[in-house]
Amino acid sequence: MPGSKSFDRAGARDAEAVALTVHGLAAPDLDDPAYAARARQRSARLKMMLVFAVCAAPVIASYLAYFVFRPSGRTNYGTLIEPTRALPELALRTLDGAPVAAASLRGHWLLIAVGPADCVGDCDRRLFMQRQLREMLGKDGERIDKVWFVTDDAAPPPALRAAIARPPALQALRVDRAALARWLEPAPGAALEDHLYIVDPMGQWMMREPARPDPMKVKADLARLLQASAGWDRAARP
Repeated sequence: MPGSKSFDRAGARDAEAVALTVHGLAAPDLDDPAYAARARQRSARLKMMLVFAVCAAPVIASYLAYFVFRPSGRTNYGTLIEPTRALPELALRTLDGAPVAAASLRGHWLLIAVGPADCVGDCDRRLFMQRQLREMLGKDGERIDKVWFVTDDAAPPPALRAAIARPPALQALRVDRAALARWLEPAPGAALEDHLYIVDPMGQWMMREPARPDPMKVKADLARLLQASAGWDRAARP
């Protein structure tokens, strides 16, 4: 047929180009140390990603269970903080002045109160409520650390110091109030000291309870959080 020869020649040239292209690629040298090193690096990277995915899955699932797939009738008593705020590198000290790394607070649920060392009136009631809430939650309460951020350098009254040392002990940590206020934030019209604050085991501030809160409603918030996060946080300090 006319043109068939030119078509055959063009097809042959294309086939030859394909063959040259395919055969022109060098096969990897499996014995090459550089190739083996790259393969090990890729394998290690893949394993690291799988480990991270396995570790993060329960955390992600618990947050989805609590924040996303919540029954429509459920309401929170406290205010959810969205987006959550990560624990900063606060300069923390014990009541006796020993430094404490802020990162040491991670790994446990935190129920935080804020106030000066004399801690009278509502401040004292919040510390008492912290203890009662942990007891009211039964075994789950063992997953909560009670923290009191002391915002001055004064000495707490001896009776108060003895009370907070009774097991389960409360962590009393001195902190600069201005630095703390850059992380925790009160409701409009309230003071930093007016609330209980809830921080998750990753160090994310995620809920603020109302001023002068109803203990039973705070307990309900904590119970739901602990149920949603079962299996991925550690028991609190004794």
